[in-house]
Amino acid sequence: MRDPLTEAALGTFIEEAADMLRQFEDCLIALEATPGDEETLAALFRAAHTVKGSAGLFGMDAVVAFTHVVETLLDQLRSGGLDFDSALNRLLLECKDQIETLVEVCRASDDVEVPADVAARSATLLEQLHARLGGDTHGGKAATARTDAVAATGSAGAWHISLRFGQDALRNGLDPAAFLRYLPTIGDIEHITTLIDAMPAAADMDPESCYLGFEIRLQSQASKAEIARAFEFAKDDCAIRILAPDAKIAEYLKLIDELPEDRDRIGDILVACGAVLPAELDGILATQRLRAVVAPEECKPVGAMMVDAKIVPPAVVEGAASKQQRSREKKADEARVLRVPADKLDTLINLVGELVIAGAGANILARTRGDAKMQESTLTVSNLVERIRNEALQLRMVQIGETFTRFRRTVLEIGRDLGKDIELVITGGEAELDKSVVERIGDPLMHLVRNALDHGLESTADRIAAGKPAKGTLTLNAFHESGSIVVEVSDDGKGLDRNRILAKARDRGLVGASDEPSDDHIYRLIFEAGFSTAEAVSNLSGRGVGMDVVRRNIEALGGTVSIRTEQGVGTTFAMRLPLTLAIIDGFLVAVGEAHYVIPLEQVLECIELPDRATDPTRRYLVVRGEVLPFLDLRERFGTAGAAPARQSVVIVRAVHGHIGLVVDRLLGEFQTVIKPLGALFRRLQGIGGSTILGSGEVALILDVPGLAATAMTGERPAFVPSPAAESTR
Repeated sequence: MRDPLTEAALGTFIEEAADMLRQFEDCLIALEATPGDEETLAALFRAAHTVKGSAGLFGMDAVVAFTHVVETLLDQLRSGGLDFDSALNRLLLECKDQIETLVEVCRASDDVEVPADVAARSATLLEQLHARLGGDTHGGKAATARTDAVAATGSAGAWHISLRFGQDALRNGLDPAAFLRYLPTIGDIEHITTLIDAMPAAADMDPESCYLGFEIRLQSQASKAEIARAFEFAKDDCAIRILAPDAKIAEYLKLIDELPEDRDRIGDILVACGAVLPAELDGILATQRLRAVVAPEECKPVGAMMVDAKIVPPAVVEGAASKQQRSREKKADEARVLRVPADKLDTLINLVGELVIAGAGANILARTRGDAKMQESTLTVSNLVERIRNEALQLRMVQIGETFTRFRRTVLEIGRDLGKDIELVITGGEAELDKSVVERIGDPLMHLVRNALDHGLESTADRIAAGKPAKGTLTLNAFHESGSIVVEVSDDGKGLDRNRILAKARDRGLVGASDEPSDDHIYRLIFEAGFSTAEAVSNLSGRGVGMDVVRRNIEALGGTVSIRTEQGVGTTFAMRLPLTLAIIDGFLVAVGEAHYVIPLEQVLECIELPDRATDPTRRYLVVRGEVLPFLDLRERFGTAGAAPARQSVVIVRAVHGHIGLVVDRLLGEFQTVIKPLGALFRRLQGIGGSTILGSGEVALILDVPGLAATAMTGERPAFVPSPAAESTR
């Protein structure tokens, strides 16, 4: 049983481990295109090392043991001891998945036993890793060969050693002082600085953890390999950097950039990287203080004074200044960021929603009493509530780019399995939408991506034969439009085969033998349950369930999905989604005594309904020369009583075009808090939710796509009426 503090720290570790493993996966995907990129290889190693080190703090031995072997392989990979190829990439991706699984298993309890299937999977992967390593799981031979290759002999002079011990060093039986005692046997220590930047406050200090770092200046004729061997047994528990006496400026700049501490003072940075001796820094600081008193006009920054004294080259000072600036920016960013649990944000949004309802009630009361001052006051409150609402919703907004990038691995692996060369292009990743919406579009996006990879994009041979580039392109794009977000999945493949879809639909009885539906209607048939044109079922597709899932999930979110395709050119699936599922702007209408809310972003315009006395069965209008089908909500919902003499038509945007909704009264814009329907009413067609008006009455939120489907399947006009019969705005 973990104590509350440990449990809280564990939660932080789980989040950080997830971030590190996502970075691990991103690096592997990037290496597929640029296998020898040193920065990516270094980032890959750091991600694995961070997860291993942090897991050790919580006694996750299974994670530490498995990740240690992965880390050893990565160390050889970045040193050039191993070659990166697709097979190794696939193995490391599987190892990343296994680390995730082990973390989930170990988070349950300190003494949890790893399930047999998980342990067996670890054993299989470890066997493959050992085969790649040639049996050397500690990397000792590789490290020695690497250091010998870097510098066979060292020149007489002062070496600079930058040493940082990991927090688990003491637990793993290492004594930092023992290594420092050994160094005098191969040279003379001119100077040593003990760093305590990682030291926490006394109350948070763990006596079994090591927080120390050292900057050492060693006068020795030993080779770099000999100095490195002094730390051979600690290589897994410390970060060590060794600069030769004749190190180039570029090496100092690299060391400055890699310093783990965030220092604000240039002098400290230069001392830490070994470019300046502490005594030299003390002398410069003393001179600076003296000038500040005696000759302020001659007082210069520390870095400039060191350059003037020819203690350090200008380029090294510039590198230190750059490090200083990044350190300050990082601290400023960290000070601006606050982690808040998602459930607290949900509670805040719910309270804001109730505030919106209460504000609407106060507005109604003010208008009813006719109190001008009270109306002005409630208007001010309403404006403030609206601003609070907008700011509260922004707290839950996240960029969709992170969701898009998770498909890089999917595209890589499926393309490899299908033998297709595919490039994933991501645009609009900075577009923001509610976190709850992002979480629920993962499955629809996955189905669309897999469908595009399997069905949409041709094989390399077919693309070349068609005169296309050998590499296919899959594009994920997002943008805001009319208060919604549109997410597109596009491919430059062969496009949808209209005739094949139509033939399959006729075989299944979805389309009559003599019917000739529109292209849009034919293409939307692929969203029917069980519909598939695949000749054989594969592990990717062919069962006819994926596209049906896409449509149902998107419509459950109050969104729509449309298709644009051109045979031989490609296909685009566009999902239009609400930005948030909590609060929307609506248009309030009434039918009899019932109130309904139409999502405002779907409303185009309102017109008066012409007299239908001459043909009460007519279900269409002609607006500006175009036929507009409409649905009478009074009839649709069985509202009691007679319709008023004057009714209105609200023209709304639907998937297939525009439709009209006939209502009794227009009540104007209304800020709506969405309340979910009970289990009994969830399958009610045409209704997407409910809300509470300021008067306390319940209003139903209309499901426009569902109502549109009803209107589109109704009676269509056989002719276009004469202009005299046309309705106008």
